[in-house]
Amino acid sequence: MVFLPQEEGQGLVEYALILIMVAIVVIAILMLLGPIVGNVFSNLVSFLQTV
Repeated sequence: MVFLPQEEGQGLVEYALILIMVAIVVIAILMLLGPIVGNVFSNLVSFLQTV
């Protein structure tokens, strides 16, 4: 019988690191685009109030 090393812990750490990197990218994008999206919604609300 061939001994196969168990890599479950290593896989979980890799998935956690990927999740952390994705979260950092999403937060950075939201910080950059947040004011722009807020302005779009503000303009839309003011347009709908005048109609």
